[in-house]
Amino acid sequence: MNRAPTDQPLPRATPESRGIASAAILAFIDAVEASGHELHSLILVRHGHVVAEGWWDPYRSEAPHVLYSLSKSFASTAAGLAVAEGRLSLDDQVLSFFTEDAPAEPSDNLKAMRLRDLLAMATGHDKDSTPSLAQVGGDNWVKGFLACPVEHAPGTHFVYNSGATYMVSAIVQKVTGERLLDYLTPRLFEPLGIYGATWDRCPRGIDIGGWGLKLKTEDIARFGQLYLQRGLWNGERLLPEEWVEQATSFQVANAGMSNADWRQGYGFQFWRCRHNAYRGDGAFGQYCLVMPEQDAVLAITAGLKDMQGPLDRVWERLLPAMRAEPLADNPAGQQALSARLAALKLPTPVGEPDSPWAAEISGRTYALEPNAHGYESIGFDFGSAAEQSAESSSGHSYGEASATTAPEGRGAVRIRNARGEHRIACGLDGRWMRTETPLHDSHRGAVAAAGAWRDATTFVFRLCFTETPFCPTLACHFDGETVHIDYQANCGFRAEPYPEVVGRS
Repeated sequence: MNRAPTDQPLPRATPESRGIASAAILAFIDAVEASGHELHSLILVRHGHVVAEGWWDPYRSEAPHVLYSLSKSFASTAAGLAVAEGRLSLDDQVLSFFTEDAPAEPSDNLKAMRLRDLLAMATGHDKDSTPSLAQVGGDNWVKGFLACPVEHAPGTHFVYNSGATYMVSAIVQKVTGERLLDYLTPRLFEPLGIYGATWDRCPRGIDIGGWGLKLKTEDIARFGQLYLQRGLWNGERLLPEEWVEQATSFQVANAGMSNADWRQGYGFQFWRCRHNAYRGDGAFGQYCLVMPEQDAVLAITAGLKDMQGPLDRVWERLLPAMRAEPLADNPAGQQALSARLAALKLPTPVGEPDSPWAAEISGRTYALEPNAHGYESIGFDFGSAAEQSAESSSGHSYGEASATTAPEGRGAVRIRNARGEHRIACGLDGRWMRTETPLHDSHRGAVAAAGAWRDATTFVFRLCFTETPFCPTLACHFDGETVHIDYQANCGFRAEPYPEVVGRS
């Protein structure tokens, strides 16, 4: 690969110059927030120019975000490149790559399964094979996939199947000798100006494919724009036009899905949408939405419980506002939109910055009963104790809240788990403060916090893991030597509420 890398940002333009009113974008943001949908970032591209972009504080433009299943569209792209290079054919049989991992007597359906069936989620399985990867295969996820019963003829039955995407990754690595990330870097990422991508791997070092990729919001927008341009980028063809057409076209019916934009048909790791649009998407609202008829791309990261809601707002507010011709310039509208985008912020707990109980509990540590979060103890520091806590950690605050913020404007939460004790700076005046500490495996250490006293004996704080969708709220009610913690997740894979956690000092 001799392509020249680029680090040029996407060009920017006013909304009106690209045929959409600033007021329509404002109305979209207002409608999303009024519906209770939690976005973390958005970039809207029209006619090749960014016309709106924003990050809800404490999320930032330069930080990556977990993509979850939006990763699938990138894995599919790697397969498309390998096909274009003659290393693969869409009709290659899956078993032909892994004869050593095949069952002793593979079924006829398994024998018939092709690469195109993996890409179209039409492997013939009755259910997602993902649990079988590790449960059956141990550290050999390929073997776990191939052990799954294949109840239907491949190509005839849609089941959303992250294990199928893992197999796409395994096949690409098998024929190229490179993991997906390394294979895509010179062919896709560097030409698009995407740097710093990471991809989680299975125990055998294969990129997971179906999830695990982290990118910045503008990276998502660039990827969508490449597909919108049918594989062309700065005059150079990165993807075959035929591949773009196949990957984003109807390949298999999925009418049994519940939401309107999930039953329009499925391509090669892309969902068809209403209004002749298509998208890659990931859990909790990681979107790369491509609207060919409007010549537009919308990149979103989020922490959603309802993934259909924001798409409905796109169709209601943005789509009708996109005009073929430029609109009259509107400096006042553009200024209002810019101000709104600059002020985007996730809600912080409502209440007072102080309480008589603050001095009582400051410096204490509460041993916690066993809980689903793996937290062993929790402690709180306020006032001068918070100042000392913040200085002893690598925490620093966002925006105007600086290291000179008065002690009464911030606190600190101390959480101990199997990784050790983590001191997390916590704004108490409505502002987020950030700390770098590896509290969980799901992020690289970036966590922001804000808190307030709901009443005299209840301190509420919110943790925002800013490279993930997760921003839980913890309400801590103090009763003598005991604390009762109510943990509310903004989103997550767990269906039932978390039980109360009790701690004692």
